[in-house]
Amino acid sequence: MTKFLKTPVTRTVLLVAALGLSACTNPGRFGGNGADGMNANAGANAGIIPGSVNDPTSVAYFNQTIGDRVLFLVDQSTLTDEGRATLRGQAQWLLDNPDYTTIIEGHADEQGTREYNLALGSRRAAAVQAFLISQGVQPSRLKTVTYGKERPLAVCSDESCYAQNRRAVTVLAAGAGVS
Repeated sequence: MTKFLKTPVTRTVLLVAALGLSACTNPGRFGGNGADGMNANAGANAGIIPGSVNDPTSVAYFNQTIGDRVLFLVDQSTLTDEGRATLRGQAQWLLDNPDYTTIIEGHADEQGTREYNLALGSRRAAAVQAFLISQGVQPSRLKTVTYGKERPLAVCSDESCYAQNRRAVTVLAAGAGVS
């Protein structure tokens, strides 16, 4: 029997088996509380991955669930009913998550001059900013910028593209204030 244990293959197999058995003696090693594998600390946050779309405090959640943009009609900077609904959600999210600041980007479609579209984008961003302030968001957390027609989301000379480019986008940043 002693000669049997001296072979390298046999010692390796026995070592692996011993390590495997010892691993089975700690059922909570991966955060579980026993054989069912459930985490005793899961509670209300079960399944929430920090920073993911299902984390209600994340940028991904804001962008995809609340909505990070509002659309405008041709040559308009007046908010639509749908835009105001989205912005009410944004305002509530911002009030619930005070560690974030925003940059509100104003955009326009490709029709018109560069100067006209820069001014239109500015008015659109200002309309969003004013609405968020009216909902209780501190002005110091909101900054605006206009891109006019310089950063189109969709590129084509068709109304389907124009409609996507007539927008204001709320971009989140972590921080106590926007400089």
